[in-house]
Amino acid sequence: MEKSAFFENLQARIARMLDESPAADLRNNLRALLQQGFEHFDLATREQLDLQSELLSRAQARIADLEARIAKLEGAKEPLVHSPLG
Repeated sequence: MEKSAFFENLQARIARMLDESPAADLRNNLRALLQQGFEHFDLATREQLDLQSELLSRAQARIADLEARIAKLEGAKEPLVHSPLG
């Protein structure tokens, strides 16, 4: 569920509950309090989390590949000498 959909759903449920009681002022105060509290959370959507997981997986695979290449180069019998002319 998207962050905005979650908050809209929560707000709608609270509004329905408060509409059934004589607490209109309380509803306004509670809405402001909840909005202020949620602004302090650093939330990410599921799509953002999935994307970051995929990027991490790719990075880990690339690191493993590079580590294998380094180990292969370090295990070479003759040292690699590069000509200054290329």
